[in-house]
Amino acid sequence: MATENKNLSEYDKATIPDASKFRFGIVVSEWNDTITEGLYEGAYRALIDNGVEESNIIRWDVPGSFELIYGCKKMQEQMVNAVIAIGSVIQGETKHFDFVCEGVTQGVKDLNVMSETPVIFCVLTDNNMQQSIERSGGKHGNKGTEAAIAAIKMAELRNNS
Repeated sequence: MATENKNLSEYDKATIPDASKFRFGIVVSEWNDTITEGLYEGAYRALIDNGVEESNIIRWDVPGSFELIYGCKKMQEQMVNAVIAIGSVIQGETKHFDFVCEGVTQGVKDLNVMSETPVIFCVLTDNNMQQSIERSGGKHGNKGTEAAIAAIKMAELRNNS
């Protein structure tokens, strides 16, 4: 596992650009909300910790991870410097998992290719609920924190290019 020897919540604050000048959009899936709320909290806290004003963080909820694509597309229109897509898809007994994961991955990739506003992929695609818990504030830290740091860095890249 990629996260086995890494805490997703750890970052060197000295290497993070000044985020106080940026606005961020966070689009959160309501599906598996125990997990997505944990991811949101990690992202929100990291943004605040790095100087983002509360008023410069916009949150929208969408029904599921597949709907993140449209939500992020519309969020890109809100004059934000970066968007974070937060979702959780847990393997079940059918191929639905594969279709949703592939669709969301390709959709977020397409948004990044078609727009100047970066979209950060913070969608857990785990085999079971325990793995999701461990990556949304559990023993492996919080992928939401990692996504927020990536959003700050990508906002800075966009700002400087």
